[in-house]
Amino acid sequence: MPIRPALLSFDVFGTILDWRSGLRASLALRGRTLSDEAFDRIVDRQGALERAEPGRGYAGITAQSLVDELGLGAADAEAIGREVGTWPAFLDARPALRRLAARAPLVALTNSDAAHGLDAQARLGVRPAHWLCAEALGLYKPDPAVWRAAAARTGAAFGPAWWHVSAYGDYDLGVARALGLTTVLVGRPHRRAAPADLVVPDLLALAAIVDGLWPPAEPG
Repeated sequence: MPIRPALLSFDVFGTILDWRSGLRASLALRGRTLSDEAFDRIVDRQGALERAEPGRGYAGITAQSLVDELGLGAADAEAIGREVGTWPAFLDARPALRRLAARAPLVALTNSDAAHGLDAQARLGVRPAHWLCAEALGLYKPDPAVWRAAAARTGAAFGPAWWHVSAYGDYDLGVARALGLTTVLVGRPHRRAAPADLVVPDLLALAAIVDGLWPPAEPG
């Protein structure tokens, strides 16, 4: 059984927000479809662009990946890049994050722009204690410097009391595990598996595990 979390950090796009459904909806408005295979290629292309241009904004990364992988026109691609923060949350995200926030501070570690974060937090109705995005940090996960920046911002020490939660083992969990964090893989439909200390189907299941690490409240 893991120890109680003193800090919970989260991947956002793919773990809290359903970016595949959101991207499909954005493309459908422009008369385009998106297969699972094409989505995976877009994810991989974004990762390559992030490594090559860590100072480039995520809206631009998103747009470029759509041009490269789908042949989408530049104007439509740029518009979708701006829409990222408006994409829907998974249905379990809002109630689960509220429960988790009552147990430990929440930190978003997200490969996105500041404007995307403002949109996403407004939709979620939950504001983490810290929202650390690639635009503000000037770098993208899986660079370990993202977690070092989070440690500096929060004062948290690397170790098992810091839990990192993601559906993307290749972007997040390998680095978090190497830093000594408790790692949680969320079984989203488009997850990318990797070794993890905990595997949960959704964030409500995670909230139940975390709640169980505290003693029951006294009656009355």
